[in-house]
Amino acid sequence: MFKTLIVVDNNEQTLALSFENVITFNTYLRDYPKRNEPKTRIINLCDASQYLSKGYYCSLLAEARKHQVLPSVKTINALRSNQASLQNIGHIDGAVYFGHAGNDQQVKAAKSVFKQYPAPILFVDEQGLLQQGSLASLSEQQHTDFVEKLNEFTQTQWRIGKVERRFRWDMAILVDHNEKVPPSDKDAIARFIKAAAKHGINAKALSFEEIDNIAQFDALFIRQTTAIDHPTYRLASKAQSLGLVVIDDAESILRCCNKVYLHDAFNYQKVPSLKTVVVADQSKDTIEQLEASFTYPLVLKMPEGSFSKGVYKVANRDELEAKLSELFALSALVLAQEYMYTEYDWRVGVLNGRAIYACRYLMARNHWQIYNHDAKRFFSGGFETLPTFELPKAVLDAALKACKTVGKGLYGVDVKEHQGRAYVLEVNDNPSIDHKVEDGYLGDELYMIIMDEFKQRLEARGRG
Repeated sequence: MFKTLIVVDNNEQTLALSFENVITFNTYLRDYPKRNEPKTRIINLCDASQYLSKGYYCSLLAEARKHQVLPSVKTINALRSNQASLQNIGHIDGAVYFGHAGNDQQVKAAKSVFKQYPAPILFVDEQGLLQQGSLASLSEQQHTDFVEKLNEFTQTQWRIGKVERRFRWDMAILVDHNEKVPPSDKDAIARFIKAAAKHGINAKALSFEEIDNIAQFDALFIRQTTAIDHPTYRLASKAQSLGLVVIDDAESILRCCNKVYLHDAFNYQKVPSLKTVVVADQSKDTIEQLEASFTYPLVLKMPEGSFSKGVYKVANRDELEAKLSELFALSALVLAQEYMYTEYDWRVGVLNGRAIYACRYLMARNHWQIYNHDAKRFFSGGFETLPTFELPKAVLDAALKACKTVGKGLYGVDVKEHQGRAYVLEVNDNPSIDHKVEDGYLGDELYMIIMDEFKQRLEARGRG
């Protein structure tokens, strides 16, 4: 059986007359936890509208003491950050006490509000915006109604929300349900969710539109193709500012999505890579300098691009001038890179400085890249998945060195190997992980490794 304590800011005479288990915050701070106490649940009625208030510390201490508490710190933060909004629950406005509304017609909506934001007192305005209420904010009639609902709630078992208690954390896996070439297919996403559960993480695959409030989650795992001027980058930045564990983090997106940054970082850190020049115009002098530095064919790249998009091969001056004219209409800078044909590119998956998978990606049929976006059939080439210990040492060393220039996230490093030497093409912040492709050697263990990294970071965050 659980012992229930109702914690208030100061002595509450009305509540004390109705309940024997009302204590002040100072009493809870000073006298608990007690030796050999039974399992304890806390109803925190202290004002938590301010950061580091008594209400905030009450829930924080309760979680540290392994007391089951309502509301949780996560709920307090979500409500305090002014990001709590309600969608697709039906019309509701006014006060909600433990999932009950004064209007009988709003019963279903009130329960949905409580499931999303489990707090004793909530106020919903006409725009659907949510705020946490306090005892002091209640009118006399509201106080009477609240005491009635509080009495009912203390007599019930707590089943707050939809998440089973075996989960310690909540994770949003960001996906785009309509993406043609997503970073992970549906089978892989299902395996990520299953692996997360085994690590105590309740993971849900959600699109950007389905994430009403990122502050409700403890972690964000981006499995949608990223870009800088894009919702993925903005969501990653916002999630980090709220203290979530994020892969891929905003810094990794910023660095990996811009090939100008990678080229400069590779040069500075002496990462082995193909000869590359950053071009700022298409003047006659620039064209002549490119022809002096490279032989045809050569490769032109947009600073931003993924899955081989924005990468073009030109075979002569006419094609060079035409393609530069086209690209400069979109970007102030273009990269020119030497062309090196190989039958396959290496892809090395790296997580926090550790290689976790390796693949050979074969070139698409009758094409010089692994993806042929113009092909109706044979869009991509074949592949071969290998254990990381079978990687050529030069390839492994180059991949790990390249990742050090970016960060400690989850990366896919594309490397060409020619005559025993490795050349890093780029570091991808949101690498492909598809079922029966990248997991071809490790199987479900690959998903466990990635979720274990999340678990370790979540635990470290809790200790910080």
